[in-house]
Amino acid sequence: MSPRPLLPDRRARLLAAAERLLLARGFDGLSMQRLADEVGIAKGAIYREFASKDALLGEVLSQAHARLQRRVTESLGDGLVSLSEAYRAWATTLLDEPLLCAAYTDDVGVLGAHVDRIADGRYRDRHDALEQWIRALQGEQRLSEDVDAAGLALALSAATLGLLTAAKVLGPLDRDEIAGALEALAVLTRALETP
Repeated sequence: MSPRPLLPDRRARLLAAAERLLLARGFDGLSMQRLADEVGIAKGAIYREFASKDALLGEVLSQAHARLQRRVTESLGDGLVSLSEAYRAWATTLLDEPLLCAAYTDDVGVLGAHVDRIADGRYRDRHDALEQWIRALQGEQRLSEDVDAAGLALALSAATLGLLTAAKVLGPLDRDEIAGALEALAVLTRALETP
């Protein structure tokens, strides 16, 4: 029996198929065998690309976040924008990104047990970047200096992470509820902006 031929763009195909399966079945319902069947490769070939199911989901989420960031950046253009403008752009784009929107509206079903095991520093990195951005806005006198940059960054990070895990406690949320919460954050941040 001869080995299977290499699949062109195997990694990209695995990531695309994994995203489809995550949306259809959630993380806990995604098996490496099901993914292999979907792509038409042996299960062992998946492990040549990803060390584990958690690593696979981490990469799928990283790609979704990169798409989100790219689209937000494109919509805002160059230059330092206000905090409320950025939140609005981020919210609108998030709601058009199926996997990320699904993660916010029903994290138990989509992210499953994976969300409790994220310990790679990604949330700390995003929080630190937010604090630096707030300081830059204050330096440009576009955001009130009356509010502590570190405190505001923590409040906004906690609100965003709280939205990500709210479905676990409150039950599934719908797209409109997430949109409303994100708009509320935009309105709150606008109150801190200087004219």
